[in-house]
Amino acid sequence: MLTRLLITRLKHFLFFVLFTGIVNTVTAQTPASDTSSFKTRLMNIEAASSEVFRYNTTIHNASKEELIYDLKADLPPGWLVTFRAEGSQITSLGVSPGQTRDVSVEINAAFAAKPDKYKIPVHAISAKDSLTLHLEAVVKGSYAIELTTPTGKLSEEVVAGGHQEIQLVVKNSGTLPLNDVELSSQLPTQWGCTFEPSSFKQLEPGKSVDVKASLKVPEKTIAGDYVAKLTAKNPNSQAEVSFRIIVKTSLLSGWIGILVILAAIGLIYYLIRKYGRR
Repeated sequence: MLTRLLITRLKHFLFFVLFTGIVNTVTAQTPASDTSSFKTRLMNIEAASSEVFRYNTTIHNASKEELIYDLKADLPPGWLVTFRAEGSQITSLGVSPGQTRDVSVEINAAFAAKPDKYKIPVHAISAKDSLTLHLEAVVKGSYAIELTTPTGKLSEEVVAGGHQEIQLVVKNSGTLPLNDVELSSQLPTQWGCTFEPSSFKQLEPGKSVDVKASLKVPEKTIAGDYVAKLTAKNPNSQAEVSFRIIVKTSLLSGWIGILVILAAIGLIYYLIRKYGRR
């Protein structure tokens, strides 16, 4: 009985020694992180030059004191960078000891940036650390749309109650195709405008489409200068042009007005002649 008890205790002791050795080995192989870091899961993003390259990054402070990290980026000429934390735009960030903070890095390419892969070092610098994160922005091209007229003329004359046709040209001046382009107008009250065509599915780079805009002016519109804004847009780009519309009254309306005035003068003269002697 005593021998069996000793054997059981010996087994327990050997199991404890073996388990402790395994734990110590694993711990030795996977030491806790003791260095600060600046990381992101997605370092390579592809987009058009007009879109924002947005990276979700983290800064880890492994020191035993709070550190203030200044945020900077080495950008190509004409590019812009914005840092955000908790929805606010920042230029520096405080990180408590042993803590990790999220930082959004938003990069805007220059409008004329050519399709290419751009390497952008981003720095988080504190009194104790100088951390660098190497990001990549792949510019696949640009979206750009132009709206104009064949002659460049941006003014028209129209008679109240009439309509005027305006010839437009919609051009893809970017390097990427434009999909689902639509035309619209912003006009004075009760005016109307229709387009032919009013939309098109795709416009390839360098190509253009002729569009006819038919502008309708109400009959009782007062003579004068008005502004009609016409827009061509798709989800990626838009262009707007403002037309000066000079509204004139019709010749018939002018004669009717003159006749009304003459009739009023004649009526007054008649009343004076008839009742003025009494």
